[in-house]
Amino acid sequence: MAPAIVLNQHGDMLEFEGRITIYVVVCVIIAAFGGLMFGYDIGISGGVTSMDDFLKEFFPIVYRRKQHAHENNYCKYDDQSLQLFTSSLYIAALIASFVASRACTRFGRKPTIQIASIFFILGVILTACAVNLVMLIFGRIFLGFGVGFANQAVPLFLSELAPAKIRGALNIMFQLFITIGIFIANMVNYFTANLHPYGWRISLGIAGWPAALLLFGSLIICETPTSLIERQKVEEGRKILKKIRGVDNIDNEFDSIVYASEMARQVKNPFRKLMKKSSRPQLVIAIWLQVFQQFTGINAIMFYAPVLFQTVGFGSDAALLSAVITGLVNVFSTLVSVYAVDKAGRRVLLLEAAVQMFITQSIIGVILALDLKVTGSLSRVEASIVVVLVCVYVMGFAWSWGPLGWLIPSEIFPLETRTAGFAFAVSTNMLFTFIIAQAFLSMLCHMQAGIFFFFAAWIVIMGVFAFFLLPETKGVPVDSMVDRVWKRHWFWKRFYDDYIDEKNTNMTIPPHMT
Repeated sequence: MAPAIVLNQHGDMLEFEGRITIYVVVCVIIAAFGGLMFGYDIGISGGVTSMDDFLKEFFPIVYRRKQHAHENNYCKYDDQSLQLFTSSLYIAALIASFVASRACTRFGRKPTIQIASIFFILGVILTACAVNLVMLIFGRIFLGFGVGFANQAVPLFLSELAPAKIRGALNIMFQLFITIGIFIANMVNYFTANLHPYGWRISLGIAGWPAALLLFGSLIICETPTSLIERQKVEEGRKILKKIRGVDNIDNEFDSIVYASEMARQVKNPFRKLMKKSSRPQLVIAIWLQVFQQFTGINAIMFYAPVLFQTVGFGSDAALLSAVITGLVNVFSTLVSVYAVDKAGRRVLLLEAAVQMFITQSIIGVILALDLKVTGSLSRVEASIVVVLVCVYVMGFAWSWGPLGWLIPSEIFPLETRTAGFAFAVSTNMLFTFIIAQAFLSMLCHMQAGIFFFFAAWIVIMGVFAFFLLPETKGVPVDSMVDRVWKRHWFWKRFYDDYIDEKNTNMTIPPHMT
């Protein structure tokens, strides 16, 4: 039995009955395939852009530059068109996230997930069959629409489906599947790199299978009770709530959702509500977590891991194998977060990882600054040390800023601004992923080893931010965040000093909340 906990308006602790049902587990796994789509694309991009056949087909200038033994180690992949291949997906996802927010509210979480999988499948077809750069980029844009819709809907789906006490673990399934997708992509790239001349087409084409699984699997998952009740399908919402909790006595939780939905319905424009003072704490946290997640440098490493390992002296096959190793580390380290997030809490994981990532980024920067010149390579021992340090760095990210960057924004907004607020989080994530993806190879060229010190400095900033400004949300029901978290935080409580509840004060409050 895993009861969800809520407060009444006097702050007293109440429990909702419920247990972890097989059906909920199945729904969570199927929905998390949206993360697998995203992760596979992250992992596949770097491997494909290091394949000679792909470069000869679409980026011949980069291919010729790569063949020159005397070429600058840091600059041989510096090409804006090549970076656009990777980054175009994320600008499309940024735009799609706001459309997806409307779809989530109007049609529900489940249809939005289905739309995501259809967009992604169309993108896979275009990229795998591309005969020119325009077709390739358009395929990436469709993939971006799929990612934007999935990243908007899936974390919300998971947070609303899960009981409060295990919400963190179930929500992190999204990030876990991202890491599994990255690992599978690295494995695929390792085996297709030597399948000439169409290995890259196989790599890109295999991206369709998680999208297909998500599309067909979505036929058996339920809509969330919150979404159903929010759209005034009240009795259907009660039926689904009883099904996912596995108990008959769901009246208290049901009444609480109905009450929250009625209050949310009073807000006619959630985006305007989001701009008000009382919404600022959640919005600031959600946006800055996305900025920090990208400026850890993780996507730079994951996008371009094979390129990075070639830069420090590994051959093509060895570079791809090293990327496979880091992908495997990523998967198992995310499992640590699944276990620890609802026990240790969010802040502990974020702060510990900030220290771990700062140390590893700094040491990598020192090694490259001292020993990797414009030409030549590191010794085999030094290159191996870099791989180990990258793995330790990935460990820290995988059990902290990676999964929690999605979990925390999905759980901190009240229902009336939840989809709108999370749309800002997703769009910010996609914007800064786009910036990093578009700029990383040029930054590597011009900053050389200094790029690692650049990311290390950002890790210090985000660690300070988490220590002073990020409240703990472990075990707090999503509809109790304002009273239990924001109004009690030393800094954010000032945003509620003159707070007036704009909701209808004539609404009937459920008895268990009075």
